[in-house]
Amino acid sequence: MSMGREIRLIEEDEGGWSAIDEGVGVASQGETREEALANLDEAVALTKEARETDTDAPVADAPWFEG
Repeated sequence: MSMGREIRLIEEDEGGWSAIDEGVGVASQGETREEALANLDEAVALTKEARETDTDAPVADAPWFEG
């Protein structure tokens, strides 16, 4: 049985959207909600792959993400 994902979507004051996967601890952004979610899916997949192969995942480099 698949566990659900907890994702936060934030509409930024400057425009655009941030998407954060709470369980994985990964965030991304995009100009639209759909783009932010698609970018988040890619970031989560890359992070999980890096963790499985025991390589370092990219460090969050975004001032809006405190993870």
